Amino acid sequence: MADVNRGNRPLSPHLTIYRPQLTSMSSIMVRITGIALFCLSILIVFWLLSVSSSEGAFGFMDGLMRSWFGDLILFGATWALIYHMFGRLRHVIWDFGYCLDVEKSEKMAKIMFGGATVLAILVALVV
Repeated sequence: MADVNRGNRPLSPHLTIYRPQLTSMSSIMVRITGIALFCLSILIVFWLLSVSSSEGAFGFMDGLMRSWFGDLILFGATWALIYHMFGRLRHVIWDFGYCLDVEKSEKMAKIMFGGATVLAILVALVV
């Protein structure tokens, strides 16, 4: 074991070795949407603080959230929330031992992307 040359090998499999798969991208997106939802919760806290502080602060935050930029942020937040919910639901299904083979996992990843998009559009049209 002392003669093993460890300098020319990567320490672990890396993104440069594996090609991206739909299931791995879906898992990464669940993590990204979780972080995005945390950041958006800070925006909600700022909105609540503006309500309690002054009329001018609330007017600014309300104007921001009712603008096209605010609509874009809220649509993205809706999509992220639905996608993250689907990701957690997928893990519950996997914990019960269902849909663990590659074809079903890839199909679930496609359903997550499409379903989150369709449901977010429906929420935007209804609300």
